[in-house]
Amino acid sequence: MMQKITKSASVVLAGDSFITQRLPRDAKLAALKEYLAGFDVRFTNFEILLHDFEVYPAPVSGGTWACARPAVLQDLQYLGFNLYTWANNHTIDWNLGGILTTKKHLDAAGVVHAGCGINLEEAAQPRYLDLPQGRAAIIGVTSTMSEWGMASNPRRDVLGRPGANVLRYQQIHKVLPAELETLRKIVDQTEVNANRMLLEKEGFTKPLTGGYLIGNIRFEAVEHGEKPGTVTLMNKKDADRIVRSIEEAKRQADFVFVSHHSHERKGMEKNRPADFCRDFAKLCIDAGATAYVGHGPHIWRGIEIYKEKPIFYSLGDFIFQNDSVERQPTEFYDQYDLGPDNTVADGLDARSGHATRGLAVDHFVFESALASFTVTEGAIREVNLQPLSLGFKNGRSLRGRPELADAKYGEQILADIANLSKEYGTKIDIAEGKGKISI
Repeated sequence: MMQKITKSASVVLAGDSFITQRLPRDAKLAALKEYLAGFDVRFTNFEILLHDFEVYPAPVSGGTWACARPAVLQDLQYLGFNLYTWANNHTIDWNLGGILTTKKHLDAAGVVHAGCGINLEEAAQPRYLDLPQGRAAIIGVTSTMSEWGMASNPRRDVLGRPGANVLRYQQIHKVLPAELETLRKIVDQTEVNANRMLLEKEGFTKPLTGGYLIGNIRFEAVEHGEKPGTVTLMNKKDADRIVRSIEEAKRQADFVFVSHHSHERKGMEKNRPADFCRDFAKLCIDAGATAYVGHGPHIWRGIEIYKEKPIFYSLGDFIFQNDSVERQPTEFYDQYDLGPDNTVADGLDARSGHATRGLAVDHFVFESALASFTVTEGAIREVNLQPLSLGFKNGRSLRGRPELADAKYGEQILADIANLSKEYGTKIDIAEGKGKISI
């Protein structure tokens, strides 16, 4: 009689791999490779586009025009990653050409990747990693995305558009009724909303009932018992599409992961997710996801345990070589009033105020962790955290490369993650430079 296979897999999750240069094969990288090799499923978000500058840049970017030579993929494969997503705010940095070249190189490397495709159907499709003891599925989603980077489906008479699987959202600003009327009066004294009003009058956009739009900024009066403030709601059409993907993956695989790239935050607090992100994470778990894997703001956000499943609101960075990009288009230099004779280094100095502001001086950007757990017949009993250092003090040329953090530094990193997780009722036990969450 054939013995039933126990469907169990060990999983390790890394945050954003913004890799723009090769990683030297030294002892630190070898130690990291050895650690990752201990897991069956090894995930990272691939936040870069691959090409040899044969494609045209878009006029705007996700912050930096993210790109690297295709050879950098070899370093992630050396480390053993076998599950990737690449739906993020940089997907359209190099127009449709950059999407197509990246897809070409990922496909040629034979890696399992999700979140982008030649149309929306492909971008939203679960992708599968087959293991001896089961099958893992990954679904890639981004909510931080220019509308130009959104994939679309074909019609009978029109091609679909390459791009990302996007979860749109609506931001609603709630104010007191009297203040909403005052706002209307102020706006009506000017032409600030003339374009919106004319588009509505001529039928090019729908008027809003139950609120007031200034351009695309939505205001509503608070209802009884509500306080003024801002709320965010996920787009139902997009959420329904993603739920269908999760339900499909649940039928076809044993372990289902939803990767969500989101810079959206609570007000000015980058380390707290926007309201709709929390709602979406729980929606994913309710639909059958094994874990919600968030990333995007380049820093860690807290961990929540929901229905005995982990929600990682942001895993921070795994590799962050934002200041090592090889080339940038004219628009990058225009932002800083630089000309054709200036170099990438000049632009980076101008952006950072000569290393006095921005991501390059935020040590949290370069302090991270790998999250891991074992799924056995759908159950997860604990989550483990292995801290990482990305070399904050190493200067531009070396900063952003990952290595296992020593015990003292690791406990400092974990204490910050534990503090962020308290809001969600999650307790992280820290000992000998490692973290553990019991479920």
